[in-house]
Amino acid sequence: MKARLRCIVCGATPDSAAADFRCAACGDLLEFIFPGWAPGAGAFEPAVLKALWLARRTSRDALDQSGVWRFRELLPHIPAENAITLREGNTPLYDMPRCARVAGVDHLQAKHQGMNPTASFKDTGMTFAASSAHEKKFKWVACASTGNTSASMAAYAARGEMHSLVLIPDGKISWGKLSQSLDYGALTCQLRTDFDGCVRILNELVRQKPVYLLNSVNPYRIEGQKTAGIELMEQLGWEPPDHIIVPGGNLGNSSAIGKALIEMHELKLISRLPKLSIIQAEGANPFYRSVKEFGGKKLEPMTADTLATAIRIGNPASWKKALRVLQATGGEVEEVSEIEIAIAKAEIGADGIGCEPASAVTLAGLKKLRQRGFVQARESVVLILTGYLLKDPDFTIKFHRGDLFEGVSDEVVGAQAKHLQRGPVVLDATLGAVIAALDAAGRP
Repeated sequence: MKARLRCIVCGATPDSAAADFRCAACGDLLEFIFPGWAPGAGAFEPAVLKALWLARRTSRDALDQSGVWRFRELLPHIPAENAITLREGNTPLYDMPRCARVAGVDHLQAKHQGMNPTASFKDTGMTFAASSAHEKKFKWVACASTGNTSASMAAYAARGEMHSLVLIPDGKISWGKLSQSLDYGALTCQLRTDFDGCVRILNELVRQKPVYLLNSVNPYRIEGQKTAGIELMEQLGWEPPDHIIVPGGNLGNSSAIGKALIEMHELKLISRLPKLSIIQAEGANPFYRSVKEFGGKKLEPMTADTLATAIRIGNPASWKKALRVLQATGGEVEEVSEIEIAIAKAEIGADGIGCEPASAVTLAGLKKLRQRGFVQARESVVLILTGYLLKDPDFTIKFHRGDLFEGVSDEVVGAQAKHLQRGPVVLDATLGAVIAALDAAGRP
């Protein structure tokens, strides 16, 4: 299917994108549109597409085994010989009974995008965007990152025999994520600035050097990431949930999943749109403030500060796309505190499903949306978990040891988190000491 680029603000339709993927006319972001789609007819008849995608699950072809490329009828065309895949996608949808109880809903599920090859949702977009770089014969690709993007980009660049450059902010990053980009062979530069400062340098770089930009402003990234929404609907038997809740950082993921929902509805693959809601950390909440204070008419950048490093972003590039999704689906935006994030993360862990801190804002936000009455107890809810537990092990260890919350009184932390903390117990090497600890824990 022939796809076209279009500016999300002025509607310009350039034949190709500039190096920074900004509209030459107004400077805003570009997206892909599909003028040739014929909703509900021919090759786009819903039953035909659903059967085709299901049949591919048993195929031995590498593209069919990818949870992104399997849905290629709804993506811009990239020749198969240029595709770089690590068998991304195909991530599980878990029932979350304990989390459902603490959130006050009857049925809660979580789609765990942390089960991708490099352990975050970034892989679904990166396989497609890196493949576009490969098709265009680029030797170097680059990104600014708080961790997950760099890990994913470096892996796919290595797989495609391209060189990768990573710009990360100096300090306040997860070393677990940084270790991935190092191991995958990236040239990794820690800049004495924040994430948004890294983005500024990267934009200047790609205008001067033949380096392909792989941040989420790249519309190929959004196209790949939208397949998580398609896959989710397939897993649900094409019956949409009432609510989908997504973490909000640079807002590319919520934009991508929302784009998928809108397109699937237009193609009659689903009968209605679920409400997509976006949750931010209080210390990195420019989108929340934009919606609540300015009605989404403008966004004021801020200096972001949160332990949820994956969403520590003060000037999200895709905020206009996310706003459009929020409005189209009737979703909400909410903010949550550091303590609420940590507690929700431990509660998700207690369901046997670990995640990185940024993912846990979804459960923390659900609790607030439930308290406000926006989510009803009987409604079905799906949380999008974006990264795996071991992306940020220091956060988890500090929480369970009890030294995560600097500047917060022990009384406040104890009242809310003590029952979830499971720090290691140091004992004498005797059977009696172990039995005493078992009895004290009240476990059989």
